[in-house]
Amino acid sequence: MKNQQQYAAGEGDDESSIPDPDCHWWRGCATSEEMSTLKINCVADVGELTPRLKVIRELERLAMVAPDGLDDLRHRLVAYRAGDLWVPVGGVSKEGMNIPPQVTILLVGFAGAGKSSLVNLMYSVLGRAGIIPFAQTSGSSSTSGSTTMVLEEHNVTRSMRAGFCVYDSRGFEYENRQNDNLGELSEWTGSGMRHNQVCQRSGDGPDCVSVGSSSKFAKRQLNCAMVVANMAEIYEDMKKNGGLKLLEATKEVFSYQGLKRGNQNPILILTHGDKLEASDRINARAKICEFLGVSETSGVYDIVCMTEHGVAPEECDPVTSYALTEAVYRALLISDMSHPPKLNFKDIAIYWITWVLYWIGVFFAFLAKIFNGPSQKFNRIK
Repeated sequence: MKNQQQYAAGEGDDESSIPDPDCHWWRGCATSEEMSTLKINCVADVGELTPRLKVIRELERLAMVAPDGLDDLRHRLVAYRAGDLWVPVGGVSKEGMNIPPQVTILLVGFAGAGKSSLVNLMYSVLGRAGIIPFAQTSGSSSTSGSTTMVLEEHNVTRSMRAGFCVYDSRGFEYENRQNDNLGELSEWTGSGMRHNQVCQRSGDGPDCVSVGSSSKFAKRQLNCAMVVANMAEIYEDMKKNGGLKLLEATKEVFSYQGLKRGNQNPILILTHGDKLEASDRINARAKICEFLGVSETSGVYDIVCMTEHGVAPEECDPVTSYALTEAVYRALLISDMSHPPKLNFKDIAIYWITWVLYWIGVFFAFLAKIFNGPSQKFNRIK
C-alpha cells in the first residue's frame, strides 16, 4: 500500500502511552509536536484542532480501543435483537413501539464504491467466515464485469436469530442521477425492499433481469442507511479535473431526505483510501466531510475492504475491523432510536375515515363535472 507509514517515537515520548504502531498508516503524517497536541484534557479544546488533526485524533481513538474493544463489540452485534438499544422517550413503553423483527441496514453508493466488498468484510469480521465471498463484487470475476444487479439481503452474523440484516444494492451511475438514482431511492425508502428485487435502469438491456422471484421474500422497511463512497476516485477527480462532479453526486445521495432518521444523517463509509498517499487520504476525508457539511469524526468511517494481498484485514488491521463493527453498531443505535410508536385504534380509524372522505369528495367532484357540462351548454343556447 502507498500509505503504510509508521510513526517514529521521539526519545522524549512515553512509548507506553502510544498504541502499537503496526498498520497505523496515519502516524507519519503528524510531527511529534502535533501528536502531543492530540492529548487534550478539555473537550472544548477539540474545536481548536485543524480538520487534519481531528481526523488523526479519531484514528488514534480507534487504534487505542480496537485491541480490547473489537471482541466485545462483535459479541454485542451477534447477540443483538431488534430493539435492544431502544431507550424510553416520549412516555411510550417499548411494547407500544413499532419495532420490526429485524432491523434493516441499506448500503447505497455509486458503482465501484465497494458496497459488496464491504458486505464480504462484514461476513469476515462479524460472521467469522474468513474470506469467503458471500456478495458478488465487480472485481470478483476477471472475465465478466459482474456486479450487483438486484437487492441482496445478507445475514452477516450468520445467525439463525440475527437481529439485523444488511441490504446490498446496485451501484448508481454518475451520468443519470435524477431519473434512476433518486427514483430508486424513493422506491426503497417508501415502498420497502425485498431480497432478489430487480434494480432496473432505463438503459438496461433485455438480459438485465432477475433469474428468480422476489415476491416470496419478506418486505423490509429501511431503518438506517450507509452511503459508501470511493474516496480515492472522488479525491483524484478533484485534483485532476478541478471539478466537483463526483462530490456533488455523492452529496445528492447523502442528503436525500428519505435516508435520514430524524436529525441523524446516514452513516458515511469511505473506501479505497489505501490507493492514496497517507496525507492525501487524510485530506480527502476532511474535504469530503466539509463539502457534505458533516463532522470529520462522527458517523464517518475510513474502511479498507481488502488488503493488497486480497484478504480481509481483520488480523493485520484491527483498526479497520473495529471501525466497521462500530459503524454497524451505530447504525443499529440510530435504528432503535427512530422506531415509531404503534398505531392505536383511534389512529387507524382516523386514517380510514380520512381516506373514505377523500374518495367521497372525488366521487362528487366527478358527478359535478358530468352534470355541469349539459347545464352550461343549455345556458349558452338560451
